[in-house]
Amino acid sequence: MSEWWAHQPADFLMFSPETYYRLFELCNVGLWPAQVLTLAVGVSIMVLMVRGPRWRGRVTAALLALVWCLVAWGYFIDRYATINLAAPYFALGFVFQALLMAVVGLVRGQITFGGVKTPTEKTGISLFIFALVFQPLIGPLVGREWSGVELFGLAPDPTVLGTLGVLLGADRIRWELFIIPVMWCAITGATLWVMKSPEALLMPLVGLLAIILAAHKSFKRRH
Repeated sequence: MSEWWAHQPADFLMFSPETYYRLFELCNVGLWPAQVLTLAVGVSIMVLMVRGPRWRGRVTAALLALVWCLVAWGYFIDRYATINLAAPYFALGFVFQALLMAVVGLVRGQITFGGVKTPTEKTGISLFIFALVFQPLIGPLVGREWSGVELFGLAPDPTVLGTLGVLLGADRIRWELFIIPVMWCAITGATLWVMKSPEALLMPLVGLLAIILAAHKSFKRRH
């Protein structure tokens, strides 16, 4: 019997890269036409980050809570749980994040936007646009099927990246809302790295960038 330290990291995965990416194809087929809804949600959030009524932060928080719940059910519970025993726990984390968004942003009104003025806010809106428009193109660009594109509101990675963009684009940094998204950046980065995916470093780097920019914005606001 071989010792555990003699194994490669990939030996501890419960699934192959092909099986993993196949889940996104099944998710897209099974949830159609939810893609239309999530695209509308994404465009609405993008507009609200730039302009809108005073209560636009509450609407944005409600929309983000909606898509985090959708990912928790439509991806983690319905699909990912079939190949990963940890998926239900990831789903709970996403539901908890949705509840946080609802309490902090919708109920308390502590997510507000004052326009895209500072470099951090400009980076935030840029990250959101990337998550909505360009991140889904990564898969096809590296040779995966178009039917398996990872979409904002349906797949975890673009949903998390878009959320970090919104949090950076807000007037105030709400640190409690960064914890789960940044944790997911590390988790998905580790998974993709073990599978030797070309984009493995993307989410961890975005998570690190978000922390740095959020800390810088908080520091400048206090001084």
